[in-house]
Amino acid sequence: MSHIAAKSAYKNLEERINRFPQGAPPSESLYKILSILFSEKEAALVAQLPIKPFTAKTAGRIWHMSELGAHKILEELAGRAILLDVDNNGVQQYMLPPPMAGFFEFSMMRTRNDIDQKLLAELFHQYLNVEEDFIKELFLATETRLGRVFVQESVLTNDDEVQILDFERASHIIKTAEHIGISTCYCRHKMEHMNKVCHAPMDICMTFGSTAASLIKHNYARQVDTSEGIELLHLAYENNLVQCGENVRQGVTFICNCCGCCCEGLIAARKFGMLHPVQTTAFLPRINNENCNKCGLCIKTCPIGAIDRVENRDQWGNEHTEININKEVCLGCGVCVRSCFKQGIKLHRRQEKIITPVNSVHRVVQMAIEKGQLQELIFDNKALGSHRAMAAILGAILKLPSAKQTMASKQLKSVFLDKLLSKTVK
Repeated sequence: MSHIAAKSAYKNLEERINRFPQGAPPSESLYKILSILFSEKEAALVAQLPIKPFTAKTAGRIWHMSELGAHKILEELAGRAILLDVDNNGVQQYMLPPPMAGFFEFSMMRTRNDIDQKLLAELFHQYLNVEEDFIKELFLATETRLGRVFVQESVLTNDDEVQILDFERASHIIKTAEHIGISTCYCRHKMEHMNKVCHAPMDICMTFGSTAASLIKHNYARQVDTSEGIELLHLAYENNLVQCGENVRQGVTFICNCCGCCCEGLIAARKFGMLHPVQTTAFLPRINNENCNKCGLCIKTCPIGAIDRVENRDQWGNEHTEININKEVCLGCGVCVRSCFKQGIKLHRRQEKIITPVNSVHRVVQMAIEKGQLQELIFDNKALGSHRAMAAILGAILKLPSAKQTMASKQLKSVFLDKLLSKTVK
């Protein structure tokens, strides 16, 4: 019976996680991961928590216990980076982050002895890299992407420098962040336990704002100032790492410095490149054949294998080799430009306009609309019968035929929503 009860607790937790757009498809591997990170009692309690930030008083009411008792449990969970604790105008609030970017990654963002990190790494590898349902759901389930790529600013021309927007610069995110936290790279730490790690810097994962403050408070990140943050960004450039951050214009919570061999987003880009699992930059590289000497350095350094050699015939029938960039999969990161000593590659603005959500709330709402889960965000308190009923009604509306659902989606993701959120949500 205890095994059945435990399974039920983790099943309820899995269902709670999947009420958020960035969920986790059920799997035996998932249940094993959750059983390492949560006790059975913790799983049962966390499964009842709201999606939106909440206080200890709210948790106590949901759990039918005192505020003090709830606070003790919440602090224990925040101390293990399961929950994030944030200061909202002097009020202590908590929230359950999604698995990614969230508590999956936090569990490996420092070396710790309270859990078996080698076993956890093996389970993450099985769940993410072998089974793949989670990765497909995370990166491909919605039109709005979780992450976006930042261009390597050092390779921009003077014209590009004039055109690039502040939110497209990783340096701007670092310079304007209220808190900057540096942690161990989850992806490379996981691969280290799998004996597959590369030689890229390990302690270079960046978090910002209230997320960084929570991780710093509980020793899952070390606080750095702006100058050290910029130094680490340039260290990432020197190691040909790609900056993948939250796909928002304001309040970016993370920037990962990613390699093509270990990091989940770039592995997904290698496998599903034409679907753009990570939002590209606004730039594309272009080969200048007059300068290019076909050395192939750009091919070796491209983190997702978007560049190769092709054999072409000229008008006289003579064969010659050219370097070809697959524009359908290219991230526009600029790593190839940095690697070219002959200045044979330059970045140019893409023709198509890339729309970036205003902030985290805007992004989550868009993703919820696209997944037919908007009701989960609006009617968060499922303890109320009226909320359950209204959530069911809205859920049914969002399951209308695709044409109507698309129409509703376009309306709700309009410029009006963009402007409204930019004024009212910070």
